[in-house]
Amino acid sequence: MTMQVVRLASETDFSGWREAARVLRARRVAPEAALWTVDGAGDLFDDAALEPGAEAFTVPRAFLQLAGEVIRHRSDERFALLYRLLWRLGREPGLLSRYADPDVRKAHVFAQGVAQAEQQMRAFTDFKPFAGADGHEVQVAWFEPAHRVTEAAARFFAQRFARRRFSLLTPDVCAHWDGGELSFAPGADPADAPREAGLEDFWRNLPAGPSIPQPIARPKSPRREPAPSPMARQSHTNSSDRLVRAAQRSSRDASFDGLAVMTLEEVHVGLQMCRRCGLYGGATQGVSGEGAGRARLMLEGEQPGDQEDLAGRPFVGPAGQMLDKALAEAGVPRDQAFVTNAVKHFKHELRGRKRIHQTPTTGEVAACRWWLDTERRIVRPQVIVAMGATAALAVFGRPLAIGRARQEALPLPDHAKGVVTYHPAYLLRQPDPDARTMAYVRFVGDLRFAWGLVA
Repeated sequence: MTMQVVRLASETDFSGWREAARVLRARRVAPEAALWTVDGAGDLFDDAALEPGAEAFTVPRAFLQLAGEVIRHRSDERFALLYRLLWRLGREPGLLSRYADPDVRKAHVFAQGVAQAEQQMRAFTDFKPFAGADGHEVQVAWFEPAHRVTEAAARFFAQRFARRRFSLLTPDVCAHWDGGELSFAPGADPADAPREAGLEDFWRNLPAGPSIPQPIARPKSPRREPAPSPMARQSHTNSSDRLVRAAQRSSRDASFDGLAVMTLEEVHVGLQMCRRCGLYGGATQGVSGEGAGRARLMLEGEQPGDQEDLAGRPFVGPAGQMLDKALAEAGVPRDQAFVTNAVKHFKHELRGRKRIHQTPTTGEVAACRWWLDTERRIVRPQVIVAMGATAALAVFGRPLAIGRARQEALPLPDHAKGVVTYHPAYLLRQPDPDARTMAYVRFVGDLRFAWGLVA
């Protein structure tokens, strides 16, 4: 048996693998006769002659999609595994639907690991502001992904940040976004990985990096001091690592139904792995609730918005500012309330570079109800304020007309009381100033009514 050596250009050279696999398969080169290597040259084949006699074949689109994910896994077995599947598909057309098959199962495990690594990178990459050589701000972050997902994550961040320049440093590759073009450079040495205050020194010493003399000092916000965000909470401690591993195990069936979540920190971590619906794919991160751990009042909105998705915290945008103002006027102590959303991932559609809000479907609300119920079980509120129709659907399990259901204390199965009111964003959308003022007065009144039920 003549061994055929394939030399790929990089660890993620999918086009090279695809071309080589096509030729090998057409020439009937068996999987055990193919040796896959990465040497950076990308010449594909060595000097050994391929067996003559091409064989025509086609593969399902699902296989190409699966292969595109698997090839980003760090396992050295991935190239051979994919070619073995390709070889078998010629004789077993229904192979990909047999999940009990060892090769098929391993490929899906690899693909799921890659998807989780990309989602973790989106959620936990902590960009910090620095002053570039031209005096303009650039966001810089170091991350060590579990698999080779940096290019995909960088494209995601470029789409999300749009006009914000950033550099994403990893051992595999460094990505640079200048506000208009995404470029890549060789990876950084993990031994020199930046740690907190040392980030600027690390970045300054990179050969291809701009000069960043010092971090940009951020003025303190006049708003309340927030609870730590999900990303900030994920410090590299044994406790956090334990939670992440537990969440990964529990998310493998995409349900979390068997997980006994006991703390709000576990909710934060688990949301980053959640696959109960498809909204995680377009969001930066899951956004969990924030506030007092044993709050008597829970305020529930619809879903994170654009700013909440980037910040990892609920109600930090214009609607959040409106909510803070109304709470203060209603006499509700903000530090005694817990704020969350019915749906934990931002649902939107892209229009140019803008992310336009989309209302979650009934199925998406039902899928995320597990997380809302978990927060309620941990926080144990006496009164839950459902702000908007989607929130009311999540709390009461049925649609409610906001205008007719206001100013009522509706019983809930866990002996809490439910109150329905407008969503703060509804007030901002009112085009008529008089209508906006009237809606705001009613909103404040509903919050005061809910707090009265607590007191």
